[in-house]
Amino acid sequence: MTDTAVTGNNFLRTIIKEDIASGRLVGELVTRFPPEPNGFLHIGHAKSICLNFGLAEQFGGRCHLRFDDTNPAKEEQAYIDAIQEDIRWLGYEWSGPIRYASDYFDTLFEYAQHLISTGHAYVCDLSADEAREYRGTLTEPGRNSPYRDRSPEENLALFAGMRDGEFDEGSKVLRAKIDMAAPNINLRDPIIYRIRKVSHHQTGDNWCIYPNYDFTHGQSDALEGITHSICTLEFEDHRPLYEWFLAHLPVPAQPKQYEFARLNINYTVTSKRKLKMLVDEKVVDGWDDPRMPTIAGMRRRGYTATALRNFCDMVGVARSEGVVDMAMLEHAIRDDLDKNAPRAMCVMDPLKLVITNYPEDKLEQLTAPGHPNRDDLGERTLPFGREVYIEREDFREEANKKFKRLVLGKKVRLRSAYVLLAESVIKDAEGNITEVHCSYDDGTLGEDPADGVKPKGVIHWVSASQGKQAVVRLYDRLFTHEAPDRGGEEFLDHVNPDSLTVLENCWIEPGLADAAPEARFQFERTGYFVADRREHCSDKPVFNRAIALRDTWGSKESGE
Repeated sequence: MTDTAVTGNNFLRTIIKEDIASGRLVGELVTRFPPEPNGFLHIGHAKSICLNFGLAEQFGGRCHLRFDDTNPAKEEQAYIDAIQEDIRWLGYEWSGPIRYASDYFDTLFEYAQHLISTGHAYVCDLSADEAREYRGTLTEPGRNSPYRDRSPEENLALFAGMRDGEFDEGSKVLRAKIDMAAPNINLRDPIIYRIRKVSHHQTGDNWCIYPNYDFTHGQSDALEGITHSICTLEFEDHRPLYEWFLAHLPVPAQPKQYEFARLNINYTVTSKRKLKMLVDEKVVDGWDDPRMPTIAGMRRRGYTATALRNFCDMVGVARSEGVVDMAMLEHAIRDDLDKNAPRAMCVMDPLKLVITNYPEDKLEQLTAPGHPNRDDLGERTLPFGREVYIEREDFREEANKKFKRLVLGKKVRLRSAYVLLAESVIKDAEGNITEVHCSYDDGTLGEDPADGVKPKGVIHWVSASQGKQAVVRLYDRLFTHEAPDRGGEEFLDHVNPDSLTVLENCWIEPGLADAAPEARFQFERTGYFVADRREHCSDKPVFNRAIALRDTWGSKESGE
């Protein structure tokens, strides 16, 4: 077992240790991650990925990637490609080739024939509405289908006809024959095959019947030698069915299913159907919109794989459902970026300063550390001239003593540069300030100059002549309600109208224009940002805010 740092609780790790000690697990641990290729992966899947791949790593085992591709009507190759990319970005690699449930369609068909031959499955002609009526309720037993007592020979012939396309969709299904009076409704003769005359992205038109998830899942696990089949808690009631199939089929192995609590975060929805609705109704700009809780969206927003893995570890693995505060995820993001993101300066609402006693033709190349605590990130060059941009909110004509920035008649330091004294302003016809005229003291270069001048505040800036113009996107939480999907379809009523603000006239240090896509920075005094992986280029720099320097959700800075 590898010595992987772990901080969160994980009852599955304890189970595996006990299985090893008792001899139930003799060979290597084998887990699997089995996503449906019908959408992009989200933060909940990230927890499952970290769990399945992480356990395999910790115990020196293997983790398979297997696509549960049993519903071709909703599946696309684009989703398959995106899922692979997400897993690799999180830092994991699956064992062996990519596997698909469709790889086992021939074997699953034979297994279905075996159940029919042994009297444990039958072809049923009930319509969907009739089947619901016969199924019963949580308090009333179901009734046997009138087609339940067909002979194995008749069922085999009908099932072959389903396979050969002789029947219409919805006209017949294959059902397991278990117990229509079972307290667990999943055991009331569940459907295991449906007619779907839809082309499949892996098998083409070879099949017009497809197995359902419950029938496919356990048998695929057995065929792959999975030792620990880990699912979320909604599959707990399906475990008796999982075990029933394994007990009644000639499978090569007997995997065991274990359930854990899914990851629920406030101010978030993770239902694939609802995420798809956000995309289809253009509430967001696609599955990788930085406001989406998809792995692709979080990556584009500037979250790091390390932070997501740390977050999943912090949350732990439990048996009981709960809701995790979004602040825990945001803490993990800030913690990682604070330690690793180089520093830089960006002015988002520019106000020009003219340093009247600085030579017009002079251009200095000042230096600043890449990170205050990381010598390995080196230094960066800051061109400095007579005109610079500062944030408009960093200047006031008058202010009280709590305001630690630039005020007429007062001094402030430009970060890694000089101390300035604000002397006058220029205004337009509407009374808006267009320029602030200042003077500087050339003996005040650096954070601790020899003359001992210590102004009250330090503000960031960018050279007006050498800085680069950029687009900055400020992202906030997508929903204003902490449980946005509690009301079903009304979750769209809780979309935050201020979840995206686009600033077109920002100014950045010139070096940032050449930053690689996905390069992350702390814009000093502003927040953590990432060069957009899709649109950022030197001709048009585009930066997305990953997260503010501190939690300002629901509040506004006073500027004091």
